Amino acid sequence: MDLVVLTVRSEALQVLLVERGIEPYLGRLALPGGFLSSDNEDIYSAAVRELREETGLDAAGLHLEQLGAYGVPDRDPRRRVLTVAYLAIVPDLPEPAAGGDARSAQWMPVAKVGRRRNALAFDHARILADGVERARQRLEYTTLATAFCPTHFTVADLRRVYEIVWGETLDARNFHRKVKSVADFLVPTGEQTTKHGGRPAALFRRGTAEVLHPAILRGGAN
Repeated sequence: MDLVVLTVRSEALQVLLVERGIEPYLGRLALPGGFLSSDNEDIYSAAVRELREETGLDAAGLHLEQLGAYGVPDRDPRRRVLTVAYLAIVPDLPEPAAGGDARSAQWMPVAKVGRRRNALAFDHARILADGVERARQRLEYTTLATAFCPTHFTVADLRRVYEIVWGETLDARNFHRKVKSVADFLVPTGEQTTKHGGRPAALFRRGTAEVLHPAILRGGAN
């Protein structure tokens, strides 16, 4: 299985990559992942284990969902290998610690990966592109954006997640009106912060809502 782990970090959408410590593609960057450890290990458990072993990240506090299956015959030069990819979304985290068969682990801006020809091993560029598009789509119709946020956040923090993931600027007043109109999307904590400067801003936590109605669409198509 392979893992597309996304976060918003340093004002950019970033992906977690590892440097391969074994052949094939020794020294190349790749998505974290690996093989089942035994015939008794299920795929989800394997994804959780590989995430922990190769990057030191604990899946307990992450959003983790199945992204898709990939099975082009020549995707792995060793033999025919089918993979199930998972999408993980995390708040801003410190530098990961590599382990397993990874030499190193690092966050890299998705835009930077896209500018590098053959930057990733195997077919991981395609898997990454699919994962990014899945995240962008899910922000339109679900409350997934809060998975990029810390436990307590402002509406401005949430709006910035949308802007960074989508790569577009949103009108602050319209956004505030839309997110506040969705029942149980945001729950007030009763606290405020001045971290953005100016007037104190209210802090919220994620509510129980999972679906956005009405949706918040890209490109201003609302």
